[in-house]
Amino acid sequence: MDASAAAVALATFLAVFPAELPDKSMMATLVLTTRFGRPLPVWCGVAAAFAVQVTLAVLLGGLISALPDRPVNAVVALLFAVGAVLLWRSADEEHEVSEVGAATSFFGISIRSFGLIFVAEFGDLTQITTAGMAARTGQPLAVAVGALAALWLVAAFAALAGQQLLRYLPLRLVRRIAAGIFAVLAVWTALEAFFA
Repeated sequence: MDASAAAVALATFLAVFPAELPDKSMMATLVLTTRFGRPLPVWCGVAAAFAVQVTLAVLLGGLISALPDRPVNAVVALLFAVGAVLLWRSADEEHEVSEVGAATSFFGISIRSFGLIFVAEFGDLTQITTAGMAARTGQPLAVAVGALAALWLVAAFAALAGQQLLRYLPLRLVRRIAAGIFAVLAVWTALEAFFA
């Protein structure tokens, strides 16, 4: 991976990671781990769902990148701005994740975890972010690496130590930090769209 691709992967990681921390997928992973008491099969199912969703997002971003730069940057800026507003507004929301049925085998737990997260991630903020980054940078592989690293790390935190993290960092604060990052990305991309 060259320096440019590494920078894109890092930028994607930094955009996706804080947005995923307060996300419904993290909460679902916490609940799944609590419900089944087996973090590894939960993480495996969640990680597989994220891999499929990132692939879909990067493919969508690749299609978008074939369009002219100015309109693409304007749309991406709008997506980041919407993401910032959604994160800011949802900072005070309570999370309820429905309980899943009993599963005992490694495979059964993984499949249930995959299904729940796969559905939850459709049209999710992090999927939109990943598509936007792929469109903006034109480096889908680097974006996929950064997004997957962020999503898998958050899933690992949720499966292993998520409850401890939320004890020390209030969900509201995490969402507000993520909203601020998205707002900066929105302004930066809008400036590129209109002044580049």
